[in-house]
Amino acid sequence: MRYFSYILALLAGAALSFEGAIYGELGKTIGELETSFYNFFVGSIIIGILWIFFGKGRLSYTVEAPKWTLLGGVLGVLYLTSIVISVPFVGVGITMVAVIIGQLVMSMIIEHYGWLGSARSSINKEKIFAVISMIIALILVN
Repeated sequence: MRYFSYILALLAGAALSFEGAIYGELGKTIGELETSFYNFFVGSIIIGILWIFFGKGRLSYTVEAPKWTLLGGVLGVLYLTSIVISVPFVGVGITMVAVIIGQLVMSMIIEHYGWLGSARSSINKEKIFAVISMIIALILVN
């Protein structure tokens, strides 16, 4: 299952690059915020259909969930809209490498302190080297 998860994550990353390029172009035509709205509107319809047929949870329990867990929707909007705005200016490659650097740094901090229910994992020299390598990659891709 672990290797399947790696492959799935790699495919998701590839899909994000396509999405960034596609939405960067769409943003030039219809506007950045309109593109984000389109993405979430169409996505809501698709996931709504899937939810009707395959959903097993209880959406009504959303009101009982810890309020901080509901920030994911806000962060998703910020993430996508930032990509839609960035891609036309700096390109898909630089945008995606910058996104990955941000993800690495924040995930290291979250895991170091055990925030948001995550297992603790100390920042070490290997993790710092990984971030430095990604920053070098960002410079080289540029």
